[in-house]
Amino acid sequence: MSLLHTASTSEITLRVNGEEHHLTVDNRSTLLDTLREELRLTGAKKGCDHGQCGACTVLVGGERINSCLTLTVTTEGRDIVSIEGVAALADGTAGAGTAAGTGTAGTADGTDGVAAADGTAAADGTAAADGLHPVQRAFLAHDGLQCGYCTPGQICSAIGALGEAARGWPSRVTGDPVAGVAGTAGLTPEEVRERMSGNLCRCGAYQGIVAAVLEAAGADRGEHGPATPAGSAGPAGSAAPSRRSPR
Repeated sequence: MSLLHTASTSEITLRVNGEEHHLTVDNRSTLLDTLREELRLTGAKKGCDHGQCGACTVLVGGERINSCLTLTVTTEGRDIVSIEGVAALADGTAGAGTAAGTGTAGTADGTDGVAAADGTAAADGTAAADGLHPVQRAFLAHDGLQCGYCTPGQICSAIGALGEAARGWPSRVTGDPVAGVAGTAGLTPEEVRERMSGNLCRCGAYQGIVAAVLEAAGADRGEHGPATPAGSAGPAGSAAPSRRSPR
């Protein structure tokens, strides 16, 4: 068939934050542009538009993705959760069953000891009175933000990272990549920095971000040592991100 007769748009149904939207989209449209321009969900930010800063991170099928590099048409039929919908993950809505890819809280022994750290409901099946996801609450408690531009992506990425850890997925710094990590409670500051290294914070709020993710993971920061890496070139008391290229 001639390219002149190839359809340039598609009619699709997107499930975003638990709601279905019937749209006609340009086949070249990215999920980020569709969320922001068509659905007016402007929480996900356009930073670099090259998948290098993480400001556009959302959850698709429970996995964190760079929405600026994802074609909208490829996400049809999958649960999409943007920052506007993460609070609902704590009470079991907005696709919470797939938020971690498992639908269960993931500690190493299979118990439910990490309340919503992997995107599922709290251990008693209820959401907190403030209506926030535990990761959102931890970011507020530890000042894991400054200007706030990157924060939606940071939070979505943290939820996705905790889900990966809950399933035992290793990172580049995991000692035994075959064994993986012992659930979210087995995360260390070094693991968190590596797993969050694809999300940049130009304000430098990394110390608070690391502390917030560890709290949401149920990890004991004192047990694993300081969040600031030894020999950090940054100001005293500040953490630095992993040196590897962003995901």
